[in-house]
Amino acid sequence: MIATALIAGGGAAGAAASILLARAGVAVDLVEATPDVGAAGSGITLQGNALRVFRELGVLDAILAHGYAFDEVGLRSPDGTVLAVIPDARTGGQDLPATVGMPRAVMATLLLEQAGAAGAKVRTGTRVTEVHPDGRATLDDGTSGSWDLVVAADGLNSGIRCGLGITTTPEPVGMGIWRVFTTRPDSITRTDLTYGGAAYIAGYCPTGEDSIYAYLVERATDRTGLDPEDRLATMRGLAAHYGGPWTEIRERMTDADRVNYTWFTHHLVDGPWHRGRVVLVGDAAHSCPPTLAQGAAMALEDASVLVDELTGHDATEAALTAYADRRRERAGAVVAGSVQLARWLLDADPAADVPGLMGRTSALLAQRP
Repeated sequence: MIATALIAGGGAAGAAASILLARAGVAVDLVEATPDVGAAGSGITLQGNALRVFRELGVLDAILAHGYAFDEVGLRSPDGTVLAVIPDARTGGQDLPATVGMPRAVMATLLLEQAGAAGAKVRTGTRVTEVHPDGRATLDDGTSGSWDLVVAADGLNSGIRCGLGITTTPEPVGMGIWRVFTTRPDSITRTDLTYGGAAYIAGYCPTGEDSIYAYLVERATDRTGLDPEDRLATMRGLAAHYGGPWTEIRERMTDADRVNYTWFTHHLVDGPWHRGRVVLVGDAAHSCPPTLAQGAAMALEDASVLVDELTGHDATEAALTAYADRRRERAGAVVAGSVQLARWLLDADPAADVPGLMGRTSALLAQRP
C-alpha cells in the first residue's frame, strides 16, 4: 500500500479519492486550482449510484440536507402540458432517493471539508504544473516533491494527461447547453424534460428549497462573442418558446452572471489510465455529455474503485491496472449511451430506442462498480 499521495484537482473525483486514501492511512496532499470552490457554479443532478458513494464517503446526510431529493421525472410538451410522470430508477438501492439536485458549489465545499476532516492537507488556489511518471511533481507556488502516487483529477482538459503523452482529447458532440441558476418556483418538485421545440432539450432540476438550475440544449454554436447581458438575453429568448413552469423560470432569469454556455464533448482514454505512479480519474480519464446525468457519478465511482484496488494490492502497478480494467467497460458504456442519446436528437432518428437505452443503463448502474 502506498504511504503518500498527491491529488491534483479538488472536484468530485479528487476530493473523494482524498477522503478514502486519508482514511486508509495515506498522507494526502490535495491541491485545487480554484481559490474558492464555493463561489460559483450552477446546479448538479446526482443519481442513486452517486449517492451510494457519498454514503461511503460519510457525506450522504449533508448532501441530503443541502440538496433536493425526488423520485420521479416528468415529460412535458413545449407548451408545458404534462405528458407523463415516470418513476425514476433508484440506481443506488431502494433505501436511497432516485435523484438529488443541489448547487454544484455546495457539493464541492462539502467534499473538500470532509477531505480535510479525514486528514488530507487541502490547498486551494494551487495548481500542479509538472508531473513525472516516477511521482515527482512541481506546483505553481514553486514547491516540489515526490509522492508514491499522483492522482490526476484535473478535469476535462487535463494538463497532466497531456503531459504524460496521452493524446486522447475531448471531442465535440454537436450540441451546446445553456444553464441558469435561479430561485425555485413552488411548482417545481422534480426534473421535467421537454424534447423538441425551439431546443433539443428543455429541462430543470430543483437544487434546494429555494433554488433550481434550468437548461436548454441547442445545436453547438459559437457564442464566444456574447457578453454576460447578451448571454442572458439569448437564453431568455430561447426559454420564451416553452410554457408551464418555464414561464416563471424565465421571469426569474435576471442575473447575467448566473448564465453559462458550454458545448457537449466526450472522450474515453483507450489503453492504460496510468503512467508509472500517475493515474487518471474522473473527467481526466473519460467524459460524456450530460444526457444521462452521470458525469459526477462516474468520477465518484472512479475514486471508490481506485482506492479499493490500492488497498487490495501490495504492488501499485497491479492496483492501477486493475482499477482501469474494472472501470473502463462501465464508464465506456455511460459515455457511449450519453453520446447516442445526443446523436439521436441531432439526427431526429425515428428509430431511436430511448426507453431501451435508459433501461439498460439503469440496470447497469444499479450494479456496484
